[in-house]
Amino acid sequence: MSARRPYVRPMAGWWRRNPWFVEYMVHEATALAVVAYALILLAGLFQLGRGEAAWVQWLAFLASPPALALHAVLLLAFAYHAWTWFRIMPRTLPPIRWRGARVAAATITRIGLGAALVASALLYALVARLAA
Repeated sequence: MSARRPYVRPMAGWWRRNPWFVEYMVHEATALAVVAYALILLAGLFQLGRGEAAWVQWLAFLASPPALALHAVLLLAFAYHAWTWFRIMPRTLPPIRWRGARVAAATITRIGLGAALVASALLYALVARLAA
């Protein structure tokens, strides 16, 4: 009796064969930008807890060119992450009907993005008002 070798499915680069999977993996990789920004915020809270001098030094660091460049990269990653998140939203929701007709996927995406922009503007206005 001969022993058969088990089939081993090649897994290297499986996601690069399909454009949808490539986009999905890039979307998931942008979650690392969220982690990076969370760590930046935690570092800021730590400095705030150390006192006013440490906080002022932290704010000066955030105004430096490398920190501003990092924030620009993180903003682009966040924007891409949000865009792809709202693009998949119609696929994750049950069918939505309005006046007997199914709402188009593009409309759901636009409404989601619009709601996020309005909520962000309201939050910015509230924070600006409280800071004044």
